[in-house]
Amino acid sequence: MFHFDGGLKLTAADLAIDFRRRQPRGFISHAHTDHMARHVLALCTPATAALYHLRCGVRQVMCLPYRQTIEWGGLRLTTFPAGHCLGSAMLLADDGETRLLYTGDFKLGPSATSETAELPQADVLVMESTFGDPKYRLPPREEVIGELIGIVRQTLERGQTPVIEAYSLGKAQEVTRILTDAGIVVLQHYEVHRVSEVYVELGMSLGNFLRLAAPLVPGKAVVVPPGRRHLPLPGVKRPVRIAVTGWAGDPSAKYRLGVDHAVPLSDHADYDDLFAAVEQVQPREVYCTHGPASFVDRLVDAGWKAFVLGRAARQTRLF
Repeated sequence: MFHFDGGLKLTAADLAIDFRRRQPRGFISHAHTDHMARHVLALCTPATAALYHLRCGVRQVMCLPYRQTIEWGGLRLTTFPAGHCLGSAMLLADDGETRLLYTGDFKLGPSATSETAELPQADVLVMESTFGDPKYRLPPREEVIGELIGIVRQTLERGQTPVIEAYSLGKAQEVTRILTDAGIVVLQHYEVHRVSEVYVELGMSLGNFLRLAAPLVPGKAVVVPPGRRHLPLPGVKRPVRIAVTGWAGDPSAKYRLGVDHAVPLSDHADYDDLFAAVEQVQPREVYCTHGPASFVDRLVDAGWKAFVLGRAARQTRLF
């Protein structure tokens, strides 16, 4: 049903899944640049299509709204919410004998700016396992949100500017919504702001946010992409830098990231949720990607038939 060719491919449909190199036909689970390319034809959800056009220019797409099944290339294809960012999708492929679920990047539980993940049962599970190390058992979401809002408010009370570093698509919009819901006005770097405009066009309210420009009005939080600390931010003085990332589950993260605070707000499933996802899908076989090989060993120890996706030679049929 599928094979590995530098990435996952559905064999009968010749459909590349989340390839970073151009393909005749490619499924895009979400619009992060490490999961897409300028394919001849891209299959994705309508929200991902809008963000794909923003980032790659207007392209030919076939939209797959959540939970609507299509017949394509000898398969029945259905997308389900992945909970990672707006438009992110899992793909269920059914050839009549075998059901394969590809998760893409996913997160269980609520999100401020994307639908909650849904995992149907399948025979084969191909799953993202970024936080497949036991040290990435993250605190409850409510506790993490409280920590973020508390740091931002304390920073503002001291007359300093909280500068939150978050990926320009997904995490930045969730942080913005969390802060604006708490009554904090957010100023966004232009790379974040142009993505946020698409979110709003798609009906996702982000509250009271503006594009960052000089002169900076005190009393507002600033959201920027990571890695911008050496570039000038208009009017920002006395910044307190805050990284929001699941990697903050490691206590050393703030030193490694070079920030004042690291808050473990994640858009990926943590270690326990990865196991919970497998339990929910109940697959015969699990193939893991984008995570530590040791997680596969832990699945095997727990009684699952698990493999690292792509460990076999190129073009080797996997199932």
